[in-house]
Amino acid sequence: MSAPDPRYPLGPMPTPLRLSPEERAAALDALRTLPAELRAAVSGLDDAGLDTPYREGGWTVRQVVHHVADSHLNAYARLKLALTEADPVIKPYEEGLWARLPDSALPSEVSLDLLDALHARLVPVFASVTDWARPWTHPASGQWTLDTLLAMYAWHGRHHAAQITGLRGRRGW
Repeated sequence: MSAPDPRYPLGPMPTPLRLSPEERAAALDALRTLPAELRAAVSGLDDAGLDTPYREGGWTVRQVVHHVADSHLNAYARLKLALTEADPVIKPYEEGLWARLPDSALPSEVSLDLLDALHARLVPVFASVTDWARPWTHPASGQWTLDTLLAMYAWHGRHHAAQITGLRGRRGW
């Protein structure tokens, strides 16, 4: 049996159009706990650890932390657009290029603090949703629902935390 792919320790990103109430509650809980989970994943790492790629050819742990903050800022904007506009077309971004910008070299604590504040706002807005079938459109992949957005970002945070803890396990950190 081969080792799991370190790029996708949780498997592929889910894109369900509908979640059950139980799945929705679990996804909200994943978003609620993500900042602490990511903080725990990097706890005690020095600069050498933070600057280690989580896999051969992959981003460093530091870049992963900053990417999660970048991505979840986009999730927050996408959620608010979907709640205030009729089927908005969201703006994609080049995450690989964002990961090479100078702010990705800042201390990881900057993005961990940002995630604390961001999720303090993101989770209540998601929790207030009453129309989970409300649509939004990604120009490359088509129309999705707020259930999809919730499932994607709940997975996204856990996915990247698992990349970091997977590296720590492989390295014995």
